[in-house]
Amino acid sequence: MKLLEGKVALVTGAGRGIGKAIALRYAEAGADVAFTDLVINEAVEATVKELEAMGVKAKAYASNAANFDETHEVVKQVVADFGRIDVLVNNAGITKDGLMMRMSEEQWDAVINVNLKSAFNFIHAVTPIMAKQRSGSIINMSSVVGVSGNAGQCNYSASKAGMIGLAKSIAKEMGPRGIRANCIAPGFIITEMTNQLPQEIKDQWAAQIPLRRGGTPEDVANVALFLASDLSSYVSGQVIHCCGAMNC
Repeated sequence: MKLLEGKVALVTGAGRGIGKAIALRYAEAGADVAFTDLVINEAVEATVKELEAMGVKAKAYASNAANFDETHEVVKQVVADFGRIDVLVNNAGITKDGLMMRMSEEQWDAVINVNLKSAFNFIHAVTPIMAKQRSGSIINMSSVVGVSGNAGQCNYSASKAGMIGLAKSIAKEMGPRGIRANCIAPGFIITEMTNQLPQEIKDQWAAQIPLRRGGTPEDVANVALFLASDLSSYVSGQVIHCCGAMNC
């Protein structure tokens, strides 16, 4: 039996990068997968086909994760289409970097709303469903900078630190109802976004990592698989760093 056979996973922001890698890993492990992205385009539709090719049910939903009402409507649609939700991965996120003295209120609000408020929105919508099932796994995508901070990313670091506090609180609040909540804190992960950096910058990052390489979306997806599966049935309220010992 596959690790996630019979389970339904909802992954936010899964049109590309880490979110897409998690969705694919879950499908490979037997889960039916619902996922969201801001818009449904050809790339998103291609991801649905990739998931379906693994023999599972898959569907994409257009969603502004920062919108409370829209989030609740999407979750209702997912339950109507799939019947249940066993795993929630709060992966939707953006960056708008800048030094504090130059950061605009719009830059701050946008990152906090998309990265942190979206997690509140989805957890708020999903926990009543999981509580009735008496089971569920919530996974917040944090970052090593949510633990250590980073100059020029006070908004992003604050949002990712908030994801940790949120998961730890939900773990204590919802544990009696069989719901687990954990965080993944990726380090330097090679994605479309980081590939836009100059090679010199990427080399400098790699030199600071004891494993001497950036991580891949698949590295993060493997941790997400563990946290979604029954292999982690007694793991809750934790932050798992996926960073090649960059932040240990």
